[in-house]
Amino acid sequence: MKINKFWIRIFGVFGILGGLTLLVGDMLFYYDSSNTNLRENMGNASDFRIISSGVTALLAAWFYMLGAVQVFYAFKPTKPIVRNTILICFGAISIAYGVIHGEYVAIATSAKLAIQNHLDINEAVSLASETNNVLRLFVYPFFGLLSILFITQVWKRKTLYPRWIIAFFPLFPFFIQSFICNKLSGNIWIVVCGGYLNLILVVFFTASTIALWNIRINEITSE
Repeated sequence: MKINKFWIRIFGVFGILGGLTLLVGDMLFYYDSSNTNLRENMGNASDFRIISSGVTALLAAWFYMLGAVQVFYAFKPTKPIVRNTILICFGAISIAYGVIHGEYVAIATSAKLAIQNHLDINEAVSLASETNNVLRLFVYPFFGLLSILFITQVWKRKTLYPRWIIAFFPLFPFFIQSFICNKLSGNIWIVVCGGYLNLILVVFFTASTIALWNIRINEITSE
């Protein structure tokens, strides 16, 4: 596939849209200006909000997959096995974002039924929450491999990325999530911490798009 600056930028915009779309999905589940208990907020969400949030999971997964194409092209100077592994890992994680968010519909529905029938909300959502946690376990190996390849290849200047992009790679924000969330409260806590994993991808794809904005096309070679 031939690519130019326009499409490199567009793929980055798709990645940003993926994060923003799923952030909206998170807020459809979580946001309540008067309550910061996320499970209670999910239980009090309207049917429309729960269904709409489930739809964002599908849209965001598509957008994230398109965003992954930008990263793939940034790794074009690397060996085929490296760039293909990067694409596979990004693709697996993108799909997982959609699937895991979609599974939150089960948590929200269980929480809603618990509130309506005066049941213990934590007990009601326990099975759906455990399923969600198991799904996440499948993502960590892909994320670990992606992190190693991304950071080492960028640091060695084997890609089209400048080294500063490493600071915006999701690994580092992921590790300081607890520290950041412990410093926040109220509505800002709901937005930042409720949508944290999508926000860090918004930041990454924004940084990636800026880094590649004026990349020289003759640097993008295929074997």
